Amino acid sequence: MMRKRWWRIGVISTAVLALIGVSAAPANAAPQQTWRSFGISQVSVFHGVPATPLDVYVNHIRVLNDFQPGTFAGPYLLPSGTYRLAITAADARNDSSPVIGPVTVSFARNTSYTVAAHLTAAGAPTATVFTNDLSKTPYGQGRLVVRHTAAAPAVDVLAGGTPVVRSLTNPNQAALVLPAGTVNAAVALAGTTAPVIGPAAVPVVSRQNTIVYAWGSASAGNLTVAVQTLRQGSLLSFPWMTRH
Repeated sequence: MMRKRWWRIGVISTAVLALIGVSAAPANAAPQQTWRSFGISQVSVFHGVPATPLDVYVNHIRVLNDFQPGTFAGPYLLPSGTYRLAITAADARNDSSPVIGPVTVSFARNTSYTVAAHLTAAGAPTATVFTNDLSKTPYGQGRLVVRHTAAAPAVDVLAGGTPVVRSLTNPNQAALVLPAGTVNAAVALAGTTAPVIGPAAVPVVSRQNTIVYAWGSASAGNLTVAVQTLRQGSLLSFPWMTRH
């Protein structure tokens, strides 16, 4: 499985390099001379549109096929820069008629992102680019991030029945630094304590980001959560990519 994952990363990175016009280095040039002018971005993708498999296109190239709701892809390492993103139905032949986009997204060097395909508060498909704060928390503590990507009004996040995040609206996020352990978390409509999602045991790991996405639709009765974990610290990259 790990070999397959790295193969996919290599294919996507090569396709993106070709699309943005990075020419091959001369035969006698060191590899880092081509890469030194580019920063590296870490990009993940979250699918939060219920009951709708999707395809994801970057610069007109399909990079994710039949992407299933509630799942994540990545993280991938890409050259920092600007990309055209379009998300289509899974049976689309190309990205000429996207259900989301096309949108232009910019990824800064040495920065981590998650692109979320989800519903607006009113229930329309959309995409949001979240920046992942990978700065290190103190040893023995982790970062719990909650992202509202559901077709639902403002919510409160409860820990042990007590609100710890209030009036979080779509498509915003809130972050807490907590001791490593397990949080009994739930989501309730703002100003109430009756859970509409959960409660569920959410692990908080030392020096790791645990990112919880509230997604789905309140009116359709399918609100749920998906959890992404990212290691804090420097981006995962090849050694020569980080030399400057």
